[in-house]
Amino acid sequence: MIAAGIDLGGTKIEAQVFGADWNRLDSRRVATPATYDALVLALADQIDWVEARSPGLPIGVAAAGLVNPATGLALTSNLPATGRPFPADIAKAAGRSITYVNDCRAQILSEAAFGAARGASPALGFSIGTGLAGGVVVDGRLLHGLTGVGGEFGHFALPSVPMMAHGLPILRCGCGRLGCTETLISGPGLSRIVAHLLQREMTSQQIVELRGDDADIARCWAIWCELLVETLLTLCLIVDPAVVVLGGGLGRVAGLIDDLAPALQKAQLAGFGIPDLRIAEGGDASAARGAAYAAYQDKDANG
Repeated sequence: MIAAGIDLGGTKIEAQVFGADWNRLDSRRVATPATYDALVLALADQIDWVEARSPGLPIGVAAAGLVNPATGLALTSNLPATGRPFPADIAKAAGRSITYVNDCRAQILSEAAFGAARGASPALGFSIGTGLAGGVVVDGRLLHGLTGVGGEFGHFALPSVPMMAHGLPILRCGCGRLGCTETLISGPGLSRIVAHLLQREMTSQQIVELRGDDADIARCWAIWCELLVETLLTLCLIVDPAVVVLGGGLGRVAGLIDDLAPALQKAQLAGFGIPDLRIAEGGDASAARGAAYAAYQDKDANG
């Protein structure tokens, strides 16, 4: 055994143990508690399970949301941990150190080390689900910044030209700001575009299934892709990645890359190339494996 990762979600906490080849050897899943104290104890219990199998193994925890490095306090929408010193409380309850990583950052680290972006640098992860986020890996390591917000791509401002051209609404985001990208470039965002333009209430899955058969739905899908391309172009102009790995529920839609790649090339500065767009390979082990690898790197760096 080389390391362990814990994927902490809104409904389940799954601990995964990895061998020297970074394949999963064993896992243990429990339900995510509804209260903070019970959540901390559940994580400590998962860490104890890992410790019983291999004492001292590097352990990483991957979870949605952010931790402010200046205060140690968490900010998260799907866990009862906002305003609490979550990583420190987990470590205290478990009686040992852990590595705590945003789940989208963990996923791109896993993809850069073992998956669709293996060997590429910079590698950019772009996860499109109920929200929009990702991360950047440079030379095999996550790019960490001053405040820990790097990768929150869902809170860029939406591009003005397509917004005006298609008469799209400026909506308030869950973060409190107006016009964030994830209000329209996400699963719920795709549904909002259809609701606004067609007055039809549909899930993102229904829209995806009908986009090849319904001209009005196809138009809404094309608008959603146009917004997504503009956001990807912004990231390309900032990071200039070699590979962009698409993940999340909508990021894995069949045919998405076929729709995005030519549009991104058209939007790019004339004569310049674009990164390879690839679908994430890691599946349900990706976040836990990325967290485990981050913990392994931390242990290696600290001796």
